Amino acid sequence: MNTLTIFLGMVGPWQWIIIGLAILLLFGGKKLPELMKGLGGGIKEFKKAAQEDDEDKKKDEKIDKK
Repeated sequence: MNTLTIFLGMVGPWQWIIIGLAILLLFGGKKLPELMKGLGGGIKEFKKAAQEDDEDKKKDEKIDKK
């Protein structure tokens, strides 16, 4: 069995709490909202780019059919 699967498969609620506390200690309470906002913006931008790529592919398919 893959060792990565073993470690990731055994993460329970207490481990998530410890990870969250470690992140809070590393970045502090004031920086955390900024980090989450940046992460959300990045995800939003990625989704937008993926949708534009799908639209471009559909346009190319329509042109190829003609």
